Amino acid sequence: MARTTGSQNTPGARARSWAKQAVPPPELPPGLPARLLAAAVLADVIGAGHGFDEAFGSEATQAKLNALEPRDRALVRSIVVVSIRRLGTIRKVLSRFLERGLPKRSGALEWFLVTTAAQIMFLGVPDHAAVNLCVLAVRSDPKSQPFAALANAVARSIAREPGVPDDLDPFIDTPSWLSTRWKQHYGLERAIAIALAHRVEASLDLSVKGDAAGWAERLGGLLLPNGSVRLMSNAPVPELAGYDDGEWWVQDAAAALPARLLRVEAGQRVADLCAAPGGKTAQLVVAGGQVVAVDRSAERLKRLATNLARLQLTAETQVADVTAFSAEPFDRILLDAPCSATGTIRRHPDVAWTKRASDVVSLAALQTRMLDRAVALLRPGGTLVYCVCSLEPEEGEGQIASLLRRNPDVVRSPITAEEVGGWAHTLTPLGELRTLPFLPILTYPPTNGLDGFFAARLVSRA
Repeated sequence: MARTTGSQNTPGARARSWAKQAVPPPELPPGLPARLLAAAVLADVIGAGHGFDEAFGSEATQAKLNALEPRDRALVRSIVVVSIRRLGTIRKVLSRFLERGLPKRSGALEWFLVTTAAQIMFLGVPDHAAVNLCVLAVRSDPKSQPFAALANAVARSIAREPGVPDDLDPFIDTPSWLSTRWKQHYGLERAIAIALAHRVEASLDLSVKGDAAGWAERLGGLLLPNGSVRLMSNAPVPELAGYDDGEWWVQDAAAALPARLLRVEAGQRVADLCAAPGGKTAQLVVAGGQVVAVDRSAERLKRLATNLARLQLTAETQVADVTAFSAEPFDRILLDAPCSATGTIRRHPDVAWTKRASDVVSLAALQTRMLDRAVALLRPGGTLVYCVCSLEPEEGEGQIASLLRRNPDVVRSPITAEEVGGWAHTLTPLGELRTLPFLPILTYPPTNGLDGFFAARLVSRA
């Protein structure tokens, strides 16, 4: 469905309107408020085009979540995430039982059916509970209520044939604009591997202040070759040992690489541009840099300050637009530029459905302006690392190639395998970093999975 355009008659506006109105009263049967909220959030993400964090972060949604038991709060998130991650598969299965398609003017029927299918097919919710609560949810919405019998029949049909069909297109859960791009840029085999990797929930990785091996053992995790710790459990992060003491922070193993490529030395003046929420800032401070963390959002910088406080680290913060930021030259600069974030779809499946090809174009233009400003802030002989969590070459390889053509004052400083934990398969022939979601990262036990990142290191001519 299309994004909302402001008109109250667009599909997105109608979805958002329904989501706001879906206020589950406390007297509803057990389990129903969670299902209603999951469907409402899904409508907000897929129907209205809002990101996952935005949909869950609204005051109304937070109030409804807080009214639920912890188990149901977790269930809401699980239902929404799986519904988005496997949306193509679920819609394909639903179509087999909806010979005439979804009825017109059926309100929230689609979202109730999608979330019900997600529960039956992927979450192991007992069939009878999923079916019964689906019917109750449909009856709660005046526009979908006339189709309660249809919903009951479809839900029961899915329950009778649980599991995922094995004859599906590998790109069924990937929007066509993305699958087309990936096939063009990476080839069919790698594009399929990317799409399939996005079906698997990402593990939780940590960056630690020190003694990574010790923390891996204490937390029952795996020590990865790049020094990150990969957790093997799904325990709530704040409940883990070391959290309150600020011994570590959550950061994907791929996201932990760019800051290390700066080779920060104690006392060097370092700029972290687009710094929030602060994982890379923390790395730069731990490395000994005198860090200035810059972000255009004051609210995001508050979150960064809160994260640093827990870690007992300090950095100077400045609210500024990077393209207009002015300061004395820096020895080291990290530019983690705003991007389409298609490399994070394992963690944020909503990205695949809320971003468009036009976003890549507009973001690439912004990245170019940011890169030029970052170079201008670099002292002669200084080092700049540019990175994006995007799979799109226009935002990565293309940006660096263009910069080097227009600015002879900077040169590429090739990255070595030793700097990235021996992961030579993440490096391009030009010495740039390109991680992909399906890449192997540990031989024993066999372990795959990284966010899709691009990074390049540049040096200003002295």
